Amino acid sequence: MVKRLVVGAHYGFGDWLLQRLTAVVMALYTVFFAVRVLMLPTHDAFSWYALFTAGFAGSVMRFATFLFFMALFYHAWVGVRDIFMDYVKPISVRLTLHAIVAFLLLGYAGWAAQILWRL
Repeated sequence: MVKRLVVGAHYGFGDWLLQRLTAVVMALYTVFFAVRVLMLPTHDAFSWYALFTAGFAGSVMRFATFLFFMALFYHAWVGVRDIFMDYVKPISVRLTLHAIVAFLLLGYAGWAAQILWRL
């Protein structure tokens, strides 16, 4: 029987794949958003407001924007977490930084939801 040496957190392939998927989601949203903005009749505050509030299309835009932000926050979490794991050696400092970043990202997610659905 061969004993395997367990080293590190073993996030590996799953996080690598999710990092790429969130990047694809953000890239697709960027194209979608650019097309929607270019199709606006005018570029004033009323058109921007209508972009996010006009019927079913506004709901789709809000949902797509919220999905973009969730992908962005998860993408940021994986990237920052990996940087902390690689370069911050004291565990207490690393866990404190992880907690601060997680708290901020969750707060930003709530803030994005509040802004999008307050319209």
